[in-house]
Amino acid sequence: MEFVGWILVIACFIISFIGLVYPIIPGVLFLLGGFLVYGLFFSFTELSWWFWASEIIFVVILFGADTVANAFGIKKFGGSNAGMWGSTIGLLIGPFVIPVAGILAGPFLGAVIAELIVERRTFGEAVKSGVGSLVGFLASTFAKAVIQIVMIVVFFIAI
Repeated sequence: MEFVGWILVIACFIISFIGLVYPIIPGVLFLLGGFLVYGLFFSFTELSWWFWASEIIFVVILFGADTVANAFGIKKFGGSNAGMWGSTIGLLIGPFVIPVAGILAGPFLGAVIAELIVERRTFGEAVKSGVGSLVGFLASTFAKAVIQIVMIVVFFIAI
C-alpha cells in the first residue's frame, strides 16, 4: 500500500507542474492534494503546523506571482487593463484552440486583440502589449515553477 501512496503523491506533484503550462489545471490544488494524500496514506503527524503555515504562505505567493508578473509584463510594454484581460482569456483558450503553440500564442493574441478592439490602439502598440503579456507569462511560469519546487522540498524536509 505504501507504493500506491507514493505513486499517487508523485502523480499529484507531476500534474501540478503540468498545470504551469495548462492553466486550466489547478496546479497548486494538486500540489496540496499530494500533501493530503501523503497524510492519508502515511501520517499527518509529520506534517506539523509550521509545514502547513509555510505551504499556505507559498500558495499566496504563487497566486501573487502569477498576477504581478502578468500585470508587470503588460504594463511595462505599454499595455492596458484590456490587454491584461485579453491575455488571461487567451491563456485559458489558446491551448485548446492551438494545441501545442496555444500556450504561448493565446496570451499574445488575446492581448493584441483586446488592445486593438477595446483600446483602439495601433497595430504596433497592440503587438508590443502582446509581447509584454508573453514576457509576463514566461516570467510567471518560471516563478511558479521555482515556488512549487521549494514547496516540494519543504515537504520532503518535513517528512
